[in-house]
Amino acid sequence: MSLSEDLAPAGVLRASINLGNPLLARRDAGTGEVSGVSVDLAGELARELGVPLELAVFDKAAQSVEAVTGQAADIGFFAIDPKRGEGIAFTAPYVLIEGAYLVREDSPLRDNAEVDRPGHRVVVGQGSAYDLFLSRHLKQAEIVRAENSQRVVDDFLAGGQEIAAGVRQQLQADADRVGGVRLLPGRFMVIEQAMGLPKSRPARTAAALADFVERCKASGFVARALARHGIQGASVAP
Repeated sequence: MSLSEDLAPAGVLRASINLGNPLLARRDAGTGEVSGVSVDLAGELARELGVPLELAVFDKAAQSVEAVTGQAADIGFFAIDPKRGEGIAFTAPYVLIEGAYLVREDSPLRDNAEVDRPGHRVVVGQGSAYDLFLSRHLKQAEIVRAENSQRVVDDFLAGGQEIAAGVRQQLQADADRVGGVRLLPGRFMVIEQAMGLPKSRPARTAAALADFVERCKASGFVARALARHGIQGASVAP
């Protein structure tokens, strides 16, 4: 069986795209067109395989995970997480992104270490990498889940919770939009963004996808994609 038959058994490469992380994919409000680093990588892989590209676009990371785990999509773009790894074989990361906390301007919180305290509520996008990470690591603070990552800051302001968590750049953009809030210094996690495919696919297929990612990093493809889409705050993984 050829690599294209392994990776795209339906004769078309079905790529699951998650709009929950605007650093990697976003939809143009006017045209509805979806673009970003993950879309570029999917297109390059389809070109190499010599098959058409079909995008399955989701607002939530959890939906994107479900599509690949259930083999409704051939590949996807995810933050590496052990829970997701139960059904998805990940490549090495292609991009590193910082996760940060946001609070109100008058909050007494000044440091990430102060977040995990009794009585603190942290708003996070349901099923996101931050949700999965904080669900494992927060022992005293309560997690409040927004419908998706784009709604985190608005829900945080409307609900009166103490902290919001997410991609640093998304939180900063929201802070500039709404005012009266600030980011805590530093980061609480580094998100390793990788490509993934159903774990049921042959080992040689996972190895080929991993090799594709390494070649895209080494050739400068990922760096050029980040620059082309004006992405700041994300770095090419080593």
